Amino acid sequence: MTPTFSREVGKKIRSIRKYKGISIEELGRIIYKSKATVSKYETGDIAMDIDTLYAIAAALNVQVEQLLCAEPKKPSPLIENMPNTFFKNSNRFYSYFYDGRINKLIRCVVDIFPQTSGAGYKTMLYMNVRDFDQYWQCENSYSGHTEHYDTLTTLILTNQATPLEKLTINILASFLESEQKWGLMSGVSFRPFMPIALKMLFSRYPLTENQELINELKISRDDIRRMKMYNMLAIT
Repeated sequence: MTPTFSREVGKKIRSIRKYKGISIEELGRIIYKSKATVSKYETGDIAMDIDTLYAIAAALNVQVEQLLCAEPKKPSPLIENMPNTFFKNSNRFYSYFYDGRINKLIRCVVDIFPQTSGAGYKTMLYMNVRDFDQYWQCENSYSGHTEHYDTLTTLILTNQATPLEKLTINILASFLESEQKWGLMSGVSFRPFMPIALKMLFSRYPLTENQELINELKISRDDIRRMKMYNMLAIT
């Protein structure tokens, strides 16, 4: 690791550790390192080897990619031959949905990594994010992969804290050039426990959070008309 990269990784480790309420001493005991060594990891004064990085990720119950992923200053190509236009120019996306149980707009961040996991591109979803600058401090985080097809992109994700909870997000016509795309998320709600499906709006940039956005995310008359027509929730 370069000194700059080590510092960025260290900042991410410290932030996640504090958010999860884990002390330096406790983290050190788990990975068999002294408090002083862990402190130097977090400040970037000493670089970690790959085994230590994986050990820290396991201790914090996160994916290694969550420690390596630094905030991009601007959209950057995911890979040159990405077939889907909406996803081709960025590796980070901002998503929103409206939770009618608590009458609240929920903001999310999606990171899609260049490397594949066999089935597709490795993916992280951070749900109910408080601050986009520290988006990993969220209510729930999900890991999985993204599959790209000619007319559809599908995200398949599992809650890192509760593997019982799995999400599938389908985004139609992601091959079209657009700053925003609608998606349909289906999964399980735990408040109360039941299967659900809802609208999600994806964007390459954070959106203005106002009543207009909330109205877009709520089920509309057109949505209800299609539900009656097809007997299912459909997003176009």
